[in-house]
Amino acid sequence: MGQHFLPGNPPVEITLRKTAQARRISLRISRLDGRVTLTCPLRVSDREALAFAQEKADWLRHHLTVQPAVAGVGIGHAVPFEGRMLRIASGPGRLVRPEAEVLWVPGDPARVAARLAGFMKQAARDRLAAASDHYAARLGRGYARLSLRDTRSRWGSCTADGWLMYSWRLVMAPPEVLSYVAAHEVAHLAEMNHSDAFWAVVTRLYGDYRAPRRWLRDKGGDLHRYRFGD
Repeated sequence: MGQHFLPGNPPVEITLRKTAQARRISLRISRLDGRVTLTCPLRVSDREALAFAQEKADWLRHHLTVQPAVAGVGIGHAVPFEGRMLRIASGPGRLVRPEAEVLWVPGDPARVAARLAGFMKQAARDRLAAASDHYAARLGRGYARLSLRDTRSRWGSCTADGWLMYSWRLVMAPPEVLSYVAAHEVAHLAEMNHSDAFWAVVTRLYGDYRAPRRWLRDKGGDLHRYRFGD
C-alpha cells in the first residue's frame, strides 16, 4: 500500500492498495472517516491505477464535500452533546452548562452559536486528551501533540511523527464513539496502516469496536448538520 495525492483544489489523498483478489480497479470512500482507497489487481501499474482515480476526481470531491441539511443552533433548538439531544436555553452565570435535557447558555442570545462552539471544542479537547492519554499509556507509546479541527473527510488522523488530530464534533457523539476514535488513532502510533495487525491493536486497546464504528458510519454524518457560525 502507498499514499498518493490527486492534484487539484483541494488535493485528494488516496491509499493505493494492490491485491491478488482484485479483479478490477475500484475506488472506495470510507463512511467511517472519509479515507479514499484505490484498489487494483497486482498486474496494474501505479500509473494506470492513479490515472483511473484522476478520471473520477470530480466524483471524489463531490462525495467528500457534499453537505447535509443544515440544522439551526439557537435558543429553543436542540443539539447533540455526548450522544444526547439537549435543548438550548438561556441560562444564568458565565459558563455553558449541560444539565439533564437542557444546555444552559448565558449571555447575549445572538452569540449562542459562538458560545456553544467554544464550549464544544473545550469539552472535546478535554475528553479526547484524556482518552488519548489512556490508550497511549496502554500501548506504551507517547504521541507528540494533539489538535482539533472541523473536518468532514475524517474523524481523526495520526501522522508518522505522532501528531494526533481529531474532529471536535466527536464530543457530540456518544462517549464510546469518541473513545473508539481515540483508540483507533493511537493504534496508528504502532501500525501506520489498516492491516490486520492494526485492527488487532485497536481491539487490544478498545475491545469490540464494531458498534461505535457502525454508529459513525450510519449516524456520524448528522453531526455536520449543525452550524455554529465559526
